[in-house]
Amino acid sequence: MRLLVNIDHIATLRNARGEGNPDPVEGARVCEEAGATGIVFHLRGDRRHIRDEDVYRLKDSIKGILDFEMAATDEMIGICLDVKPDLCTLVPEGREELTTEGGLNMKHVYDDYEQRVFPAFKNTGIDISLFLDPNPVDIELAQKLGADAVELHTGTFANAPDEAARNKELERLRKGAELIHEAGMIVNAGHGLNLENLPLLIEHVPYLQDVSIGHALISTSLFWGLERTVKEYLRLMNVDC
Repeated sequence: MRLLVNIDHIATLRNARGEGNPDPVEGARVCEEAGATGIVFHLRGDRRHIRDEDVYRLKDSIKGILDFEMAATDEMIGICLDVKPDLCTLVPEGREELTTEGGLNMKHVYDDYEQRVFPAFKNTGIDISLFLDPNPVDIELAQKLGADAVELHTGTFANAPDEAARNKELERLRKGAELIHEAGMIVNAGHGLNLENLPLLIEHVPYLQDVSIGHALISTSLFWGLERTVKEYLRLMNVDC
């Protein structure tokens, strides 16, 4: 299991003053030196946190996995093909949302992805991951498209109002992970994960490869520092650092 740190909200803090600090690329370096396998960023259409110049600097500096989260617009596809990250994670994106609110609805996007999006990435060496809720139909369509990985949306689990709801969502995630694995795709997970709920996810959901954690990790690091925080997540994941 590998920890990928989403550094979007280092950029959010920087953008609050617009003076260049804190630098998300420097934050990414600290995370990698602390033991993170790679870095995640989401370049949004409105550039609310990560900006284009950050993307190219990250490409030049990151030694591990670089995961480019994006909506499948022509603009973002063009930037992604130019940057050539290791992984492109396609996510839904709404202008008014505070954060990504759920997985892709594959029935709605399938034809467009089949005809426009996936052909653009053919023979580029960039793996494609789809951000999905643990729905069997969506997973089946991801396999049909030829996705390399599925990142399970863990936000519903993370925000469950009580134990019964949390356990129900863990079971859905477990079954989803099994379907993804059986379909020959990599199982990733992310959204809303923190030091409290991550152990439960690891205990109940099999085949996890990459776990993407951002907001909670960056928030805790304001008090603990990035190095200590990354190492605490790695300790929970039983990863040597």
